[in-house]
Amino acid sequence: MVKRWVAAALAVMAIGNGLYMLVDARGWYETAPGASDTGPFNPHFIWDVGIAFCVAGFGLAARASRPAYWPAAIAGAVFLAGHGIVHVAGLLGGHAHYPVIEWLGIVAPAFLSLWAALPGKGESHA
Repeated sequence: MVKRWVAAALAVMAIGNGLYMLVDARGWYETAPGASDTGPFNPHFIWDVGIAFCVAGFGLAARASRPAYWPAAIAGAVFLAGHGIVHVAGLLGGHAHYPVIEWLGIVAPAFLSLWAALPGKGESHA
């Protein structure tokens, strides 16, 4: 039950971020800590990543609503974990401008999503 609640919370965060990226790419770029440090504004790229965040969130939402849908959550969590690994590499390489935000707002939720997605004892897939 805890995994479902965690999956739900992470789904809301991922979908919210993704929708923000899709609806207001410029606003997201200007307000997301560190985003403007990565290069010039590219709305197409931000929209693509926004779609990926939404899909990841919907996978986690499926897990939250139906435990047997954990494979969908794993698919979403893999994107979030990959994104987290990119940030870990930046943090370890000294390229982070906002290390606390990156550890707590990106890396921790990314790996927490993997935990929430994985089936518990006795869970099977749909």
